[in-house]
Amino acid sequence: MGSVAEDETTVNVLITGFAPFKEDYPVNPSWEIAKSLPEYLPPIRAKTTTTARPPVTIPPVRLHVHPEAVHVGYTAVRELVPKLWEDPSKYDVAIHIGMAGPRLHHSIERRGHRDGYNGLDVDGNRLNDDERREREGKDWVWDGCPEELLSDFDLEDVLVRWRANSPKWSDLRISEDAGHYLCDFIYYSSLAHLYRLGERRKVVFLHVPCDAGERAVEAGRELLLQLVRSIVESETARKEREKKEQARKDL
Repeated sequence: MGSVAEDETTVNVLITGFAPFKEDYPVNPSWEIAKSLPEYLPPIRAKTTTTARPPVTIPPVRLHVHPEAVHVGYTAVRELVPKLWEDPSKYDVAIHIGMAGPRLHHSIERRGHRDGYNGLDVDGNRLNDDERREREGKDWVWDGCPEELLSDFDLEDVLVRWRANSPKWSDLRISEDAGHYLCDFIYYSSLAHLYRLGERRKVVFLHVPCDAGERAVEAGRELLLQLVRSIVESETARKEREKKEQARKDL
């Protein structure tokens, strides 16, 4: 894919997936999907062209997969997220991927949660942020952050585009509960980091089924690519609307 034309208009997308975390699931499909991605978003196929929304021409989209599966531990995630966002302008979109137990559908999470992380991580540790917050006060990493933070993407618009761009067999939804475990934790961590920087919260979490078989991973890969496409379409359309509105104001 090295022949893809890339310039300052290229949309850069960060992708992360998780490492295994239970004996019942020795392979985490989120990482299998992430590491199988191409470097650039492939051209749209004619059969997936939709009239669900006005057609949008998008620029080249480059996929930056984090080079390692994310360790399913609170400390590891808390140390990783600030490194991902050292330069908030580096990525235009971030998608964290995780496994959602026995769910058979794919869902994007609307909100991340600050509190309620009572489960043990793979290292046998709890988050214990209530104690940390009391001890550190204003120095606590999430001091001043609300209990819930939402993605700044228009997820209703993204969902319409995602369903239209994806194969007909797809079961795609918006979820309101990311689970209060490491999936929720990395999502809120990214949202909170951008919130505290005063940056747009250009991140979403994708939950995939627990099946790590070849066909399931192939399906997950296709749906992730179409999610990327749908987010970029939605963002491109938003920017075009804002540009037109500004032009009208300038008249």
